[in-house]
Amino acid sequence: MAGSGSSMLYSLLLFIVILSLQEMYRGKLASSELFTILGGFTSSLLFLFLLTFIGNYEETSGVRTGWGAVILAEAVALVAASTVHRVCITTCFLFSAGLLYEINKLSGMMLSKSESKTRRF
Repeated sequence: MAGSGSSMLYSLLLFIVILSLQEMYRGKLASSELFTILGGFTSSLLFLFLLTFIGNYEETSGVRTGWGAVILAEAVALVAASTVHRVCITTCFLFSAGLLYEINKLSGMMLSKSESKTRRF
């Protein structure tokens, strides 16, 4: 499993690359309905990578903010989606909610797995 530092660096780099590509192809993403939905999906990927960056930063600095990181990452992703098209804001929010649900479910599974290992020994 990757350490917090390398994961933080990779997520920041992916965030910057996706944001740059989204802004470069803003006209193409706003040209049709399908591309508008794709623009919302790419904005939700921005949410995912920014949330990973913030979470890893909090992990390395020892600070816990709870839902503040989620709200900040979602706000940045929605602003990035609004530069493409109005509909991208809605699809970004929906895709981000789905991603957040899956991340929370995966995190719960990993936590229960690690707790069962510590109880055994």
